[in-house]
Amino acid sequence: MLTIRREEPDDAEAIARVHVHGWQAGYAGIMPAEVLARLNPAAWAQRRRDLGTADPEHPFTTLVAETGGTIIGFTTFGPYRNNQDRGDLDPAHGELLGIYVEPAHWGSGAARTLLAAARDGLAERGWTGYRLWVLADNARARRFYERAGHSPDGEESTYPVPLSGGLPPLLLRELRYTAGG
Repeated sequence: MLTIRREEPDDAEAIARVHVHGWQAGYAGIMPAEVLARLNPAAWAQRRRDLGTADPEHPFTTLVAETGGTIIGFTTFGPYRNNQDRGDLDPAHGELLGIYVEPAHWGSGAARTLLAAARDGLAERGWTGYRLWVLADNARARRFYERAGHSPDGEESTYPVPLSGGLPPLLLRELRYTAGG
């Protein structure tokens, strides 16, 4: 049975593990293999703790999906980030920052359940319409969001992926999707 609940401070490691595994599987063939191989769940967990994402006063909310006491997915949402900058928030619009599910649970309905919970959370905060960013080459995620009623609105951005060896970052194209009113 799948349970959705709000993130708690002790969830940082499990959420980071899901996040890293989601990147490694979902972005394979999109991001360089060396970038995906060096992702560190412990560092990502520490970043969550440093940002205080479990704090109820944090502007963004993270919900986790649990089955059998194990976190298998999460979603994060809140006010829209102008230029994807967490320091420049636009309270007039909501944003779905992401949904990640352990690859072993893809196709289980967990992502759809997390999306529904995020939509409810956004609506509770007054955002019936919201935005989200998707890598243009992430066909799986684009299909998921399009089937759920989201569509590109014409806005594009680039996501810089840091490379090692002093190389300039790889710039990946992102598309902004919108949903609702």
